[in-house]
Amino acid sequence: MMKTLKFKLYQHKRNRFLKRSINAAGVIYNHCIALHRRYYRMWGKHLNCAKLQAHIAKLRNRFEFWQSVGSQAVQDICQRIDQAYKLFFKHKKKGVRPPGFKKVKKYKSFTLKQAGYKFLGGNRVKIGSRVYQYWNSRDIEGKVKTLTIKRTPLGELFLVVVVHSAGEPEIKFTTGKIAGFDFGLKTFLTCSDGSKIESPQFFKQSLNAIKIANRHHSRKLKGSSNRERGRKNLVRAHEDITNSRTDWFWKLAHELTDRFDLLCFETLNLKGMKRLWGRKVSDLALRDFLNILEWVARKKGKQVVYIDQWYPSSKTCSCCGHVLESLDLSVREWRCPSCQSVNGRDENAARNIQTVGASTIGLGDVRLAMPAIAI
Repeated sequence: MMKTLKFKLYQHKRNRFLKRSINAAGVIYNHCIALHRRYYRMWGKHLNCAKLQAHIAKLRNRFEFWQSVGSQAVQDICQRIDQAYKLFFKHKKKGVRPPGFKKVKKYKSFTLKQAGYKFLGGNRVKIGSRVYQYWNSRDIEGKVKTLTIKRTPLGELFLVVVVHSAGEPEIKFTTGKIAGFDFGLKTFLTCSDGSKIESPQFFKQSLNAIKIANRHHSRKLKGSSNRERGRKNLVRAHEDITNSRTDWFWKLAHELTDRFDLLCFETLNLKGMKRLWGRKVSDLALRDFLNILEWVARKKGKQVVYIDQWYPSSKTCSCCGHVLESLDLSVREWRCPSCQSVNGRDENAARNIQTVGASTIGLGDVRLAMPAIAI
């Protein structure tokens, strides 16, 4: 199982060498993009990755600035660009765009794989010829696969370590409970047992602070130190929102995995929902929550399953299975014409998601197989 660990580097004047390496990686990245575009104009196909790596290796001997980036990081840049172009040529009819140029001062990171770094024990790591200290918040257990130096918009540096640990936990059902969840704009998640989870909507709460920080930043003279100070204040406001939302997601994920063994969700077209409802869908950040939930569930031996987004979960009666021909989005409650039961839109959808999700892993009809579960 692959794990990603993140550590913050101590603030030190020697960190400027890492920032210089990130800038050099940005220059190399833009040079590779320019070579790809020129090659495509001439030959009508993308540049071979091995040829590009050999060409960049020769150029590194000519430019001293490029030598601040390790050879492993340069190879990783070429491989990522090659993969991006392969995806573009494969899915360009679906709207996938080719990789483009990036501003060097906004370039974020570089990655080292087999060489170029060494952990010295404690909280020290050797990158290149220099030793750096980091906040050792947890032990690194397993084989280190990659080390990424990442720069935030505030100029802080982080170590992102990908570790391979042996074995994955088997799926163990400890509580014997299954739950389905329906995502909504007014209610973040509606559970099949009738409980509802409201989102704090962190961006909406901090919208006034964001507006004020944005206004102060835009009024400062471009290129001045005051404008840079205003930019950092704006970045801090956005980071506070992100950190608060992520903290709430982790706590909610642990709470749900402690209550249920099998959690069922419906796959949704979030990009299409953003086009309709915009900022509110982004503020709820369902995909980010599901990524965290999948990680926590895998760690605890629980399971997260998804049902098809085209399954009529809202139009199907959870009592008798009758399916309506149409159901307008404004209708929040409807009566089944077959069994005359009254169904709340979100609660009914959550119960149907629970039933279908349980059937996908071979548990059959949960209404019969597990009568202790409230549905």
